[in-house]
Amino acid sequence: MDGGRGENYQKLKDSARDAPELPGCYIMRDGEGRIIYIGKAKSLRGRLAAYFGGRKDVKTATLMKRTAAIETIIVANEYDALLLENTLIKQHTPRYNINLKDGKSYPVIRLTAEAFPRLFRTRHIVEDGSRYFGPFANVQAVDGMLHLIEKLFPLRKCRTLRKRDNPCMYFHIGRCGAPCCGKIDKAAYSIHAERAAKLLSGETEALLTDLRVKMHEEAAALNFEKAAELRNAIDDIENLTAASSVVDFDETGRDYIAWASEGLLTSFSVFSMRGGKLTGRELYRACSAAAEDDSLETFISSYYSEDRPPPAKIFLGTGGLEAAGSAGSQTQADGQAGQAAQNFAGRFSNIARYFNERFDRAPEFSTPEADGEGGRGRHEAALAMARQNAVEDLRKRLKERGAEPALDEIQAALSLRRRPFLIEGFDIAQLDGKHPVASLISFKNGIPDKKNYRHFKLRSVIGIVDDFASMREAVRRRYSRRIREGGDLPDLILVDGGIGQVNAARGVLAELGLDCEVAGLAKRDEEVWLPGAREPVRLSRRSEGLKVLQAVRDETHRFATGLNQRLRSKDAAFSLLESIDGIGAGRAARIMKRYGSFQAIAAAASAEIAAACSLSPALAGTVRAAARLALEDSETESRRLSCRAVEGLGKAPSFPGA
Repeated sequence: MDGGRGENYQKLKDSARDAPELPGCYIMRDGEGRIIYIGKAKSLRGRLAAYFGGRKDVKTATLMKRTAAIETIIVANEYDALLLENTLIKQHTPRYNINLKDGKSYPVIRLTAEAFPRLFRTRHIVEDGSRYFGPFANVQAVDGMLHLIEKLFPLRKCRTLRKRDNPCMYFHIGRCGAPCCGKIDKAAYSIHAERAAKLLSGETEALLTDLRVKMHEEAAALNFEKAAELRNAIDDIENLTAASSVVDFDETGRDYIAWASEGLLTSFSVFSMRGGKLTGRELYRACSAAAEDDSLETFISSYYSEDRPPPAKIFLGTGGLEAAGSAGSQTQADGQAGQAAQNFAGRFSNIARYFNERFDRAPEFSTPEADGEGGRGRHEAALAMARQNAVEDLRKRLKERGAEPALDEIQAALSLRRRPFLIEGFDIAQLDGKHPVASLISFKNGIPDKKNYRHFKLRSVIGIVDDFASMREAVRRRYSRRIREGGDLPDLILVDGGIGQVNAARGVLAELGLDCEVAGLAKRDEEVWLPGAREPVRLSRRSEGLKVLQAVRDETHRFATGLNQRLRSKDAAFSLLESIDGIGAGRAARIMKRYGSFQAIAAAASAEIAAACSLSPALAGTVRAAARLALEDSETESRRLSCRAVEGLGKAPSFPGA
């Protein structure tokens, strides 16, 4: 392994540390770009990190000595990673992978194209009109599914259907309709076959609901063996009917193109499906000031060539802009990217003419919505994977470049004296004057510096609502201490709010004799306010500098709100405990000091609570029951609020470098 150490070894190690903690496949290439190993992982970062820790066997050491570069492909889940690994190994036959020349593949379920179809497991595809479902990585689960189908939909078992006088054993145990003896006609048999096909296609909601009801009924009747059998059937259905995004049985050649943009940088990701299998993923990087639809058109026209002709269909992503930026602006980003796709479709005649002139044919450009409900789900899943890979590549590009361009943009836009390498942010959190707190967070070079986060329990505004006074107290306490201790001062102080909060902070700094730069970011229109300004500074929503300021503002809000909620929760706990007969302020304080939360009280045994807090067994039981009831009420309220959030609210903003 020592022979592999050096600059390239460190580069590979850094690449492994920066890999996403997501499922996928990794590809190792030698110095000439040849693929020498393909692997899969539940967590790409964890698996790749294992190559750089501890002693290695001879095979692994040899592989690492010959590895010059590592690529990753993100997929939806571990199962898709397994299927993709199988496809890529057969396609590229890497030197250090297990030889798969035997052609072994994952099993599928075949429904034959006969008058009375037969359903069975196979590894071979026959083009005779039969329908296929899968592939499936778990053979035992496949057999469990077939066993369930036998009981629910009695299809024939015999390889060849011959007319018989008497049905076989399967008819008598309810596992076959006996079409050989005329016990079931074609129409009734077809209903069983179609229901089985729907089950295997994933249309399982009604069936799963029915099985769950039956499982609970059997458990209530103490028929635990039957209930366990139904539970296993439910598990088999859920595990086997999850659609794969990397293997299907659609022979149509198609590419999925998604992209992610931040400022001038755009990463394009192309997933290619050929013969019903994902055969590759390619990443392309662009740096352009062109509008997104223009960049997309330029990329598509240059990507395809005589050596890489276009497939029959090209699916375009509809969420490209702001991919690595604020998740809170995702709805807006999706709308912008969707408009870009519409603009592209509006100029379809021009690009179609280009393809016709160059390739004598034009591919069909589409989105999942345009393909109808039949294929929409799998196309959306494939585009989601392509987009995730583009976002990950853009994240790496931004990390490699660093935050300097964004900080330079902030300096220029706000006319700061120097680049804001150190930014400190403030926010206030309170509810009707209760438990007022302030948060201080620190960003260095655009990245959170969490060891320098601080909380302030405000003293001057208890029982009143005064954001300006709250801001003055927090800023005074922070920087009067920095003056006493001789600590570093920030290049920029960012407060959550508008001109009022900014002037309040600036007034305190002036009293302390400090000339720190101050700005405020108002949530309503994402406007930046400077001290004494009559008008705000408005940055482009695509601005990288704005993304940094939003990240600071949102982190201060998260940090302040978290402490406020904990204090309110503790306050509620004291109130609840003191409402119990026999529990006063002293006992409530003793219980909370011992357990700290309702969760801990509810999880403890009554005897333990009685012994630890000097309570009678009956009173300890009442305390435990009250804690459990409070938790149930809290969970009910959380579910209600979550439903409302899903219906009407977007995601909270975040910055990719954070």
